[in-house]
Amino acid sequence: MTEHVAESSTEDSRKIRTVVAASAAGTAFEWYDFFIFGSLTAVIARHFYADVGEAASYILALLTFGVGFVVRPLGALVFGWFGDKTGRKKTFLVTITLMGVATVAIGLLPDYDAIGIAAPILLIFMRILQGFALGGEYGGAAIYVAEHAPPKKRGLLTGWIQTTAALGLIGALSVILITRAIVGTEAFDEWGWRIPFLLSALLLAVSLWIRMQLNESPAYERMKAEAGEKRAPYVESFLRWKNGRFVLIALFGIMIAQGAVWYCGYFYARFFMERVLKVEVNTVDQLMLAVTALSAFLYVFFAWLSDRVGRKPVMLFGMILALVAYFPGFQALTRAANPALAEAQATAPVTVVADPATCAVQFDPVGKTAFASSCDIPKSVLSNAGISYANEAAAPGTVAVVRVGDAVVPSVEGGALDPAALKAARTEVEGRIKAALVSAGYPERADPARINLPAVFGILMIFIVAATALYGPQAAALVELFPTRVRYTAMSLPYHVGTGWVGGLLPAASFALVAWSGNIYFGLWYSVAFTALAVLVALIWLPETKGRDLDTIGR
Repeated sequence: MTEHVAESSTEDSRKIRTVVAASAAGTAFEWYDFFIFGSLTAVIARHFYADVGEAASYILALLTFGVGFVVRPLGALVFGWFGDKTGRKKTFLVTITLMGVATVAIGLLPDYDAIGIAAPILLIFMRILQGFALGGEYGGAAIYVAEHAPPKKRGLLTGWIQTTAALGLIGALSVILITRAIVGTEAFDEWGWRIPFLLSALLLAVSLWIRMQLNESPAYERMKAEAGEKRAPYVESFLRWKNGRFVLIALFGIMIAQGAVWYCGYFYARFFMERVLKVEVNTVDQLMLAVTALSAFLYVFFAWLSDRVGRKPVMLFGMILALVAYFPGFQALTRAANPALAEAQATAPVTVVADPATCAVQFDPVGKTAFASSCDIPKSVLSNAGISYANEAAAPGTVAVVRVGDAVVPSVEGGALDPAALKAARTEVEGRIKAALVSAGYPERADPARINLPAVFGILMIFIVAATALYGPQAAALVELFPTRVRYTAMSLPYHVGTGWVGGLLPAASFALVAWSGNIYFGLWYSVAFTALAVLVALIWLPETKGRDLDTIGR
């Protein structure tokens, strides 16, 4: 009898390891596909948007990348419905196939020089398919693992699904770096960039083979046997208050913070170091790869911890740590990564003194705004240079001036100038402002010799700890909120609205806030506002779900 129990336990352990490995491998593959595009944006811009100029082509490539975020909630709705109606296994076999085919197709697409405008149109369509597929993948994988896992290990085992985002990013960056090293930079930019996309064909075949060995989840099979086919996932998820209120709690108590905290730690911190602090791209890449590699273990740790102390306290710790750390952390990042900039900001602050009526928001994603007023010309120079400045109101009709410490730089009014004269005037003002900045000690680039790499790494890790503490237990918490009959639909939509929309819009929205205020730290309010709202909702309405019986939820 004892021997039989031991054999059964060993078999169960082997089965759950297979389930976790297959689900995590497939999800990591989908994240790999999703992140390749973002990592190769500059190269893709040159091949598919070659006729609009360098700056505009990069913006268009970024917008194409963003399309994948926009359609994720739609994929969540469609595949969530199929997952609840036809089963978890069938659905995530479809999502992984769709993602793989779309990714390989990007590697095969002719570029703009070959087929003209059809090239970016096809690229956008493939990106839509990628985002659509990812909208259905995460929920399926997380639910599949959770519905197999023992209640006391549900957090730990679903934590492996959470770490796949980091593994996918590491895989994408590693394949790109290795391919570039093998074929050379020139060949990579010409044709080698296609190799990471084409490699997805092999990864797709392996992932499909692994997942084909799996069976449907036991919780779904029991529910199907008991409830038959009389299920309406949309109605039950969103139009019945007993489930709909938890959709809202999941969105506003967890997921809006997830989008704000995760994307701030991984993406906005990178943007801040590159654009504002002027740290060399290679240095930023190495730092982000290091923190991403270490973060892979933290997801599992915090997921395991949630099995001990509960999902809610661990996730709240991540949110509150982010709220406490962001403003002092990014200020400390400035001092550690570009101390000359921090010193100049302290000793020679920059102020734009202008008539507020003549000042526009310095945010122009397509590069078409003229910025011709005496206020806009110097603000445009400072925004493009990543220099923080304060605003001071002047009398109506006054020509703006810029104070850099004790130096005063007059601007010019360019509204009535023709394009050639405006360009000359802007160049003249830019030259005077940059000369004043150099004289005041503002550096053009971060000095590699003065970067405190251990300090920068430590600060970034604080942001990553906040992100992983929130994200690690999240899969288990979301699964445990909803009954089996609507679980796929109900949890997928808030997840992808939070990560896809709140997180996906974070870089552009935060930069717009910086441009509007002139303060390089003002963009952090985007993350802080969403996270603070989530803390409030979680404290009041989010229940503790650790150890719930998934078969009895909602009954």
